[in-house]
Amino acid sequence: MKNKVRAAVTHGPGRGNIKIQEFPWPSLKERGGIVVKMTMSGVCGTDKHTFKGETKQFAGTEKEQDVPFPLVQGHENVGVIEEIDDWCKENLEFSGDRLAVGDRVAISPDVLCGRCDQCKLRAGYSWCDHPIAYIGNGMPITTPPALWGGFAEYMYVPPQSHVFKVPDGLSDECAMLAELFACAYNVDKAKEFYSFSGDGFAFGDTVVVQGVGPLGITHMIKARLLGAGKIIAIDTSEFRLNMAKEFGADYVINAAGSTVEERLGRILELTRGKGADMVIECVGRPELVPEGIDMLRKGGMLLEPGNYADTGTTPVSIHKICSKNIRIIGQSNLVYHGYVASMEMMLRGAFPYDKLVTHYYGLDETENAIIKSMEPDSMKVVVCGNK
Repeated sequence: MKNKVRAAVTHGPGRGNIKIQEFPWPSLKERGGIVVKMTMSGVCGTDKHTFKGETKQFAGTEKEQDVPFPLVQGHENVGVIEEIDDWCKENLEFSGDRLAVGDRVAISPDVLCGRCDQCKLRAGYSWCDHPIAYIGNGMPITTPPALWGGFAEYMYVPPQSHVFKVPDGLSDECAMLAELFACAYNVDKAKEFYSFSGDGFAFGDTVVVQGVGPLGITHMIKARLLGAGKIIAIDTSEFRLNMAKEFGADYVINAAGSTVEERLGRILELTRGKGADMVIECVGRPELVPEGIDMLRKGGMLLEPGNYADTGTTPVSIHKICSKNIRIIGQSNLVYHGYVASMEMMLRGAFPYDKLVTHYYGLDETENAIIKSMEPDSMKVVVCGNK
């Protein structure tokens, strides 16, 4: 067992604010839980927002907060159990399996109380009224044992966490992507609406995805597997648009080389003048929402999982929402019971999921990893704490 653990600590937004620091080994004697040796941790859109200074989350709710610097980021995590207490061995794995040192695990970042109405009644969404921890996103290093994120050699996982044993035969890359796929459950939610007179998302429907970075492409994959007809991907990166074609996009539109009017015209052309049945905004910029609304058919549905951080406001015609009978679904978080199904989905191999991870960085290169994730020639970028 090591005496010290190295981690990348984010002290604030922007370049030069991520420093490698050492921390004491996260002893389990007082707190219980698990210590995980990190294999890889994905750079999320939330990490990019933090780097750019867009640090307010859950704005307008009782949980509104700013990212608490300094902290260890990294919440799309997969690693190997290095140490575990006796209670967690028998009780912590989500499906009821026994855990042991050496097991590969994926970890949900949202540690919930399990007792409030949101935990008991809201179908697995991470909307707890009394959260215990936000791994890799909302826990400063001043809260012991400091190692609350995956951009580290080892990470502490508290005993109230949702932990998922990684199936044999599934790559570490796919296990890490399970968090992203668990964020794509608003596509399932849209499917539920279809019983209401053609609302929502039905087999054969046309789906537009605005932004096919990692979040967008997982939504696109989910839509394809749930029976989408035409899928239209929009992005400014030819690299990402070409990858979108490999993962189910029938048509692509480069937003960098087109006007709003041209994009709307192309959507109408591909839908015989009706508009898209569903639009999914995954860029994370509010100014794209009005364009998404304009792309929809009457009675269409807009999914908004992209603006997790508060990036400002944009004018929206409320009359247009009313007159077109638009349905809008916002989703601020993952569905924790989606991990198991997502890993089993990837294990069946309908797509080359491993190709979604395009860049690997060591712990000392964490800042470079975040910068690369914002460049047009990347998809999912990961930090490998023990590389």
